[in-house]
Amino acid sequence: MLQLRDAAEGGPAESPGSPGGAATLVPGEAGEAPARQTLRPLRVRSATRAGRLRRYFVFRPGTIERAVSEIRPALSPAEDGEVRSVWLLAEIDHWNNERERLVLITDRSLLICKYNFISLQCQHVTRVALNAVDTISAGEFEFPPKSLNKREGTGIRVQWDKQSRASFINRWNPWSTNIPYVTFTEHPMADADEKVASLCLLENFKMQLIQAVKKAHKECPLPGRANGVLVLERPLLIETYLGFMSFINNEAKLGYSMTRGTIGF
Repeated sequence: MLQLRDAAEGGPAESPGSPGGAATLVPGEAGEAPARQTLRPLRVRSATRAGRLRRYFVFRPGTIERAVSEIRPALSPAEDGEVRSVWLLAEIDHWNNERERLVLITDRSLLICKYNFISLQCQHVTRVALNAVDTISAGEFEFPPKSLNKREGTGIRVQWDKQSRASFINRWNPWSTNIPYVTFTEHPMADADEKVASLCLLENFKMQLIQAVKKAHKECPLPGRANGVLVLERPLLIETYLGFMSFINNEAKLGYSMTRGTIGF
């Protein structure tokens, strides 16, 4: 909390014995108009970035290390190989819902982990084979002209199985997980903690992912199809129009493990 203790213009300094830390003015001589006697301290609540950072459970000491140690036993040596890098990002689904994700790049897989940083439990892991990734796009987010819920900023989209769009049914199903791509952006607190900032850099993640995908295509090519990854700079289209559900989710940050008043979820 930021506390400002103001003195009246032209008045003397604050007296050490002033009750409650108030700034006291000495009244003038007898017969003079009485001066204003007391200025109460002005208290201003400052929602600093460091204060907001403490609301996110992921930034508590040792949390990410513990999460990675719990995820490692679930890896398959044959399908995944060794973990090469760990990233803290935000995933944006096809309905513009933003959610906190722990992302691991291994020798042969991209692992997208839904981890509850409050209960310290891994709830779900999506595995994407790196040799199936065919396109990596980076750019600003784009929405239909009549969309009522848009977002600013840039992101990265990873596509696989030579499919650029989901089917009509899956596109209009907000709970569908059968989407042939995943979209990432930076964590909202990416630059607030120097210790974790390196895990949140989207550009570094893109470079390491491209290298890992190229290596996987070279070492484990898929039979019967052209191998290689296409790297593009282009807008990332999110086809939402009304976006009422994602507006509530994103404004309240329901996709993040954080304290909310006296509770956390």
